[in-house]
Amino acid sequence: MRDVARAAGVSRMTVSRALKENSPVSQETRDRILKVVREMNYVPDQMAGSLTTKRSGFVAVLVPSLNNLHFAETVQALTEELEGIGQQILLGYTDYSAEREEQLVETMLRRRPEAIVLSFDGHSDRTVQLLSDANVPVIELWERPENPIGRTIGFSNREAAAEMTRALIGMGYRNIAFLAEDDDDWTRGAARRAGFIEAMEAAGLSARRVLRLGKPPLSIEDGAAAAPVLLRDYPDTDCVFCVSDAPAFGMLSALTSMGKSVPDDIGVAGFGNFEVSRFSTPAITTVKVDPKRIGRATGQMLAQLLVGEGEVIPEHVAVTAELSFRGSTKG
Repeated sequence: MRDVARAAGVSRMTVSRALKENSPVSQETRDRILKVVREMNYVPDQMAGSLTTKRSGFVAVLVPSLNNLHFAETVQALTEELEGIGQQILLGYTDYSAEREEQLVETMLRRRPEAIVLSFDGHSDRTVQLLSDANVPVIELWERPENPIGRTIGFSNREAAAEMTRALIGMGYRNIAFLAEDDDDWTRGAARRAGFIEAMEAAGLSARRVLRLGKPPLSIEDGAAAAPVLLRDYPDTDCVFCVSDAPAFGMLSALTSMGKSVPDDIGVAGFGNFEVSRFSTPAITTVKVDPKRIGRATGQMLAQLLVGEGEVIPEHVAVTAELSFRGSTKG
């Protein structure tokens, strides 16, 4: 700033004022200073400025995965909304690890974010305490937890899976299996598994056909590897409901290669409405959720929380999970 002031022939204080929005500096002087700033490639120290304003200008966002299209679209929509209120995103990914999430929350809080947004997959006790004591808005996404830390945007994964299971039963399937993740107790996958079991038992059907293979999130390869295990352990299975679309595609492909006709011999359903489910042959029956809707709703809620005045801000924003029936199931 001293170099800019010298080159522009003004004081450092004038440079500081010229760099602010709604600057009191005359337009002619401000234009001259900004021209020097551009020529010298000067970038103001935002951290230094935050000491005075008490505003860091960024929102911490934690996602379980960086290569999951749903989370990518959520973050993209959220970023576009936040640009309108002058906020940036500081992104971290947890790799579906409660321990890593705890470390990232602590690290992010040291940087004084103006809000924390994170996908709900359950949290460690210390993470809950850190977020509860953070004194900044906290928004949990992709679920409607029973004991939210702050505000939430999403849907009940348990109820969505139960609804899909009831629909499969309504199609005439009785010996339905569920492909789940191993060590999934703290994830949204566990909620989907619980919804499956709940719906099967409510219908008076056996919920014993549960395969738990692979760490979260299950991949296409995991789904393919599970197919021979399914046929060996539960040969009477007439439909398999997979925790997400990727393993559902792997399951469908492997069953077909093993001589099984989908859906004539066995039905396949997934969760998420990923591209792979829409363009597989046959297309896979799934649960549809709009990730961009979640991102936009999060950005709009943050705008209310950070710059809104006197507005009533909801504790939860419901996002609809819809069933999409395609060629991989009969009915």
